[in-house]
Amino acid sequence: MNMIRTALPLILVTSVLTGCAGLQKTDWPLCAAGGLLSGAAIGAFQTASVAAGLGAATGVMAGAYCWVHGDGDDDGDGVLNSVDKCPDTPKGTPVDATGCPIVPAAPAPVVEPTVQPKEEIITIRDVHFEFNKAVLTSADKAQLDNVATRLKAEAANVQLHVSGHTDSVGSDAYNQKLSQRRASAVTDYLVGAGISRSAFVSVEGDGETRPVADNKTAEGRALNRRVEIKINR
Repeated sequence: MNMIRTALPLILVTSVLTGCAGLQKTDWPLCAAGGLLSGAAIGAFQTASVAAGLGAATGVMAGAYCWVHGDGDDDGDGVLNSVDKCPDTPKGTPVDATGCPIVPAAPAPVVEPTVQPKEEIITIRDVHFEFNKAVLTSADKAQLDNVATRLKAEAANVQLHVSGHTDSVGSDAYNQKLSQRRASAVTDYLVGAGISRSAFVSVEGDGETRPVADNKTAEGRALNRRVEIKINR
């Protein structure tokens, strides 16, 4: 009987502390109450004064143990301290499972639409017509293919004005007709490449009246043999 009286308090105290280990700090009053109940149980085997003393001591020990060892949520973010990697999160801050603030995803960048000028002139300088001819070379056609690819994307909403130009060699009347043939050659090729003929508002020759380089040199005259495409949007 003496052995039971001695061992039972230890068993009860151990049981209470073990149960308190799984509680939160805010539950320390439950631990203390459990200690007091344990003291009452001990009273069945001890004198009244001993039972009261052990009960009070067990209650204090249980409450203290719960406060020290119990898990809690000090910053009130809903994540227990034992797994909270950001223990000082400001109140009301949304957090993830680890207690750290949730960083909102960056908004998708806004892509501004490309604004095309209302009027634009494409000068096809790489189309260097041979002297006294309006025949397109292979290099000329490759250049016009690039222009056609661009224009096909917006030809339905634009108006195209094509003008042909010559150097100063020859009479004004002849050069005007030759420039007209060159403008028509470029227009016909673009139509064949997929540009609607209705997009071409005007196709005309300006002869030698609008030079862009010196007609006294071979290089300058080659630059003057050109076609310009004006785009009105």
